[in-house]
Amino acid sequence: MADPRDIEIVTPYARSLGIVLDRWEDDTPVLRVEFSDSVQGRPGALHGGAISGLLETAGYGALRAELARSGRVAQMKPINITVQFLRSGKTRPSFARARIVKLGRRTANISVEAWQDDEAKPIASAVMNILMVDAEGAA
Repeated sequence: MADPRDIEIVTPYARSLGIVLDRWEDDTPVLRVEFSDSVQGRPGALHGGAISGLLETAGYGALRAELARSGRVAQMKPINITVQFLRSGKTRPSFARARIVKLGRRTANISVEAWQDDEAKPIASAVMNILMVDAEGAA
């Protein structure tokens, strides 16, 4: 059983957006992206693609951490990811954290929220359904 804090949470794609691991809360990674030109959409607003990337990265990060805790090694393939944009992302840091709703042998269902100043006022949320393929390639 691996310590989830030893695994790579942020992918190269996410790093290119400036997404970093901010902290761990209750054994779940909380990710952060600072506002910058590379994630700006319309002037003064966070791009929807950057928000989606933050949500997706948080979801996969939480799943990687949980799989590491249970000693599982699996490739993850998206079945579907649905993003809901709730309010505009402003010119300040954004955070995201995921919750695994169901972790089965072959699939995982994940809920993710992103916020800025107040976690109780999310700027976006996502539902992710992920297929997990074990290390030998059988689902």
